Amino acid sequence: MEGRSIPTAGLAIALITGVVLLFAQIDLMIVIAIVLVWCASFWLATPPPSDAPAAPTEGVQLTRSGMRDLIEHSGLPVLMLDSNRIIEANAAAREAIGAHIVGQDARVAFRHPVAVDLLGRPGGGSVNVQGLTGPRSNWQMTRQPIDGRYCLIELINRTSEADVSRAHTDFVANASHELRTPLASIIGYMETLADEGEAMPPKQVAKFYATVLREARRLQTLVDDLMSLSRVEAEKHDQPRERIDFGSIIRLAAGDGAGPDRQDRLELVMPDDPMMIRGDQKQLEQLVRNLVDNALKYGSPQENVTVTLSQGERAMAVLTVQDRGEGIAPEHLPHLTRRFYRTDPSRSRAAGGTGLGLAIVKHIVERHRGRLDISSRQGQGTVVTVRIPLLED
Repeated sequence: MEGRSIPTAGLAIALITGVVLLFAQIDLMIVIAIVLVWCASFWLATPPPSDAPAAPTEGVQLTRSGMRDLIEHSGLPVLMLDSNRIIEANAAAREAIGAHIVGQDARVAFRHPVAVDLLGRPGGGSVNVQGLTGPRSNWQMTRQPIDGRYCLIELINRTSEADVSRAHTDFVANASHELRTPLASIIGYMETLADEGEAMPPKQVAKFYATVLREARRLQTLVDDLMSLSRVEAEKHDQPRERIDFGSIIRLAAGDGAGPDRQDRLELVMPDDPMMIRGDQKQLEQLVRNLVDNALKYGSPQENVTVTLSQGERAMAVLTVQDRGEGIAPEHLPHLTRRFYRTDPSRSRAAGGTGLGLAIVKHIVERHRGRLDISSRQGQGTVVTVRIPLLED
C-alpha cells in the first residue's frame, strides 16, 4: 500500500456504519465483514501515484499557455513556433506583421530568403532581414530553440538606425561635395595667378581675385551654416525658456535679412500688441533672416515680399513670408527642408545659396514645438508659414 493516500473520511463513515449496524442487532461477524470490504474498496479504487512524466500534450498546453502570458506584453515582436507553424504571436508582432500570421507556416508568413534560411537551421541564430515589413524596413531576427519541437522568434526593428546611418552617409557625401566646389575654384584661380605671375593683364588679375574672394565667402557661409545646423540639431530636444516678443524679433531680423539694398521690397504687416512666446532669440532671428532672404532671393525682383504676424487658432503665433515669384513645382515641396536640396542648383549657387537654409528653419521650428508649412503655385509665388505656441496668460 506504499504511496497510496489514506481515505480518512471514507474510513470514518465505514466505522460509523458498523456501529449503527451493531445497535440494530446485526450479527457481529456480518458487521465486521461489511466494514472490511468497505474499507478495502478504498484502496482498490485509488490508483498508485506514477513517477512517469505527464503526457506530452499536457506539457505542451502548459508551455503554450505560459509562454503566451509571458510574451504578450513584451515591447518587441515575439512569436512562438511549433516546428515551423506559428502558434502564438504577441501584440507587437501582430501589429508589425499582421494578426493573420497566427496558424501560418512561418516560411510563408515571412517570405524572405534570409528568414527562411534561419528557420531551417537546426540551432538558434540571428540575422538581419531587410524589407520584411516594407521596402526600407530593417529587422534583426533571432531564433531561440526551446526544445526539439518549439522555438521563439524575436524581432528588433533596426529601421531607424539604418535611416540615421544612411542620412549620416548622405550628409557627409553632400557636405564634401559642397565644400569641394568652392575650394576647387579657389585653388584653380590661385594656381593660374601663381603660374602666370606678372604676365597677366591687370583687369584679368582683378577679376580672378574677385572670383577667389567670392568663392571664399561662399565657403565661409557654407561652413557657418553647417555649424549652425549642427548646433540647432543638438539643441532641438531642449525647449527654450526665454519669454520674448515675437513681433520685435521679426521687425529686427526681417530688416537684417533684406539688407540695405532690398529694404524697399520688404513689406511688414505686424500687430500693435506684443505677441509673447517662449523661444531662443538668436535662433528665431536666424529663422526670420533665412525666410526673408530666400523670399527676396528667389522671388520676382519687381515684386515685394510680405512678412505677416498674426494670432491663429489654438493660441498660436502665425508668421507668414510670401513672395511673388515663379513658384515651386509640387514635386519639389516635400523635399525642400532636406539638407542641400535645391530645385534649381545652378540658380541657387549663383544667388549664393547653400541649400541649408530651410533645413535650419525646420529644426528651429521643431525645437520651439511649432509647425512649418510651405505652399506654392507656379506663376504666383510661395508662402512659408510658421506656427509657434503663444504663452498662456
